[in-house]
Formats: sequence, C-alpha cells, structure tokens
Amino acid sequence: MNQDVQKIIRNILSDIRVELSDEFDKNFERQAFFSEAWQRRSSPIRPDGPILIDTGRLRQSISSRTTDTSITFYTDLPYAAIHNDGGEIKVTKKMKGYFWHKYYEATGAFGRKKNGERRNDKRTVRLSTEAEFWKHMALMKEGKSIKIPRRRFLGESPEVEKAVREIVEENITEYFNMEFEIRRK
Repeated sequence: MNQDVQKIIRNILSDIRVELSDEFDKNFERQAFFSEAWQRRSSPIRPDGPILIDTGRLRQSISSRTTDTSITFYTDLPYAAIHNDGGEIKVTKKMKGYFWHKYYEATGAFGRKKNGERRNDKRTVRLSTEAEFWKHMALMKEGKSIKIPRRRFLGESPEVEKAVREIVEENITEYFNMEFEIRRK
C-alpha cells in the first residue's frame, strides 16, 4: 500500500478512536445510547440514581484496539454483554446467597431507638425498602429468570456511522487540499 494511503488510514482510525471513545463515554452521562433512552430502573435501590453507574467499573472498562485497517471497541467485564444486549439470567444458589448478604447488610443499618424499635426517619424507611427488595430477590426459586433490559452503551448506530463518515471525509479532503497546495508551489 502507498505510504500516503497508510498515513491517511492511520489518521482516520486515530480520529475515530478518539471521537467514538468520547461518544461511548457520554452515553453514560446521557443515560442513553445516543438518542435511545435507557429503560428506568424498576427496583427501589437508587430509583432516581444514574443507570449502569454504581462503581463506575463498566464505564471505565470500555477500551479499543486498532490494527492497520480496523478499530474494535470492547469491554472485558463479564456482565457488560447482558447490560448492552439485554436478556435473561437464571437465579443460582450463589446469587441467592449474595441477595441474603445484601438483605442482612441493609437490615443491620437500620436506625434504632433506645427501646430497640426502628426509627421512622428517611434513611431507615429507605433502608427498609431496600431490605424488602433484597429479601424478595433472595426468596426467588433457583432457576427463575430475571429479565435484564437492553441498555446499549457500545455498538453500531446511525450516529456512529455519521461520525465515521464525517471523519473519513474530513481526512480525505484535508489530504487532497494539502496535495493540491504542494503541487501548486
């Protein structure tokens, strides 16, 4: 391949990597895959909080790799695919143990009065709702399915195609303008 063509392709891939890395990260701020809004939570745990952002690991795990002619965006977190594509997961014994752990964690944090009764403040009421959610999850039968809605943060879309097209056109135009200037001199 001509060195000029290789240079243009490297520049295009570099620009795409920067632009799409930024856009995929912005999906977490938008709480949407570009213009496709993510489904709101149905659980009482952080109902108004940001979706898919708890520790930030999923958002930070998005990486990319390039070859001489392509670029691939990916994440290697095991739970990323179920969030990006949606689907169902089966309740396992291990999951039930985790749900019980979260239940006991929530109930142990209840505010108590001197006589041992629960306080009726906002925090305790919120924890009570959270504890009930985890108890409900822990009491599910093994093998029951939990539906995870599709909340895409990576992938193809008209917005991705448009950004790629604009970057390609911009780089090629820049190259030909530069070539024209060189030959004019």
